[in-house]
Formats: sequence, C-alpha cells, structure tokens
Amino acid sequence: MKKVFHIIMALTMAFVVLFSTMSFTMNMHYCGGTLVETAFFKKAKGCGMEMGNSSTESCSITKKNCCDDKQLSIEGQDELQLTVDKISFDQQVLITSFVYTYINLFEGYDGDINSFREYKPPLVIRRIYKIDETYLI
Repeated sequence: MKKVFHIIMALTMAFVVLFSTMSFTMNMHYCGGTLVETAFFKKAKGCGMEMGNSSTESCSITKKNCCDDKQLSIEGQDELQLTVDKISFDQQVLITSFVYTYINLFEGYDGDINSFREYKPPLVIRRIYKIDETYLI
C-alpha cells in the first residue's frame, strides 16, 4: 500500500512540474460578439464571414467587420534551477539530516523477529482451569 502511495505521489508531482512549465496559446474567434470557435496550439479557422481587403474593390465605403479574433497566451515557468549558493548552512544541515534519516527509515531487516522463540512455557502441574471453576448444584 505504501509503495502504491509513493508511486501515485511521484506521478502527481511530475504532472505538476510538467504543467507549471508548459506554456500554450488559445485562439478564440468571435462572430457578432458570440464565441464561435476555440483552438489550442493553432489559429482558429473562423466562421467564413470575414471581410476581405482586396484592392480590386471599386467602392470606397468600408463596412465594419463583425468578426473578431482574440488570443490568450499563458506562459509557463522558464527557470526551475535551484542554486545551492542561496541555501544557508542551517538549511543544508536540515536537508542532509532529512535525507539521511529518510534513507535509513526503510532499512530492511532480514532476520525473523520472534520474541517468543526463547520463551519456555511453564510446566503444568495441575489443571489451572479446573481449579478456578465453580459448579452450582
């Protein structure tokens, strides 16, 4: 049970480190103020109603575009390096003693621990259970 718990905690901590260092981008496409499409790691395709700005148009009147693209970028941590120079001597002593005691905590013992091996049972002279019994007649 303890080994399974250690494995689960190790995997949980690995995922925490992975997701805290990962950065990603989320693209959203709004059409008329309503969210139409959301895309992770790539550009949102859109709804197909974007107005093109081509030079072949002869009309000088421009209409306001009803579509809007927004990009949400979440940056992860870049630096996870812990420098030993910033750790004080007291912290070094604490870390060293913790590691030493943790390693020795799970030290195995190969011998069979049985406290009754050297114990010799008492000699039975009389039946003790018979002496203490009382009978009602």
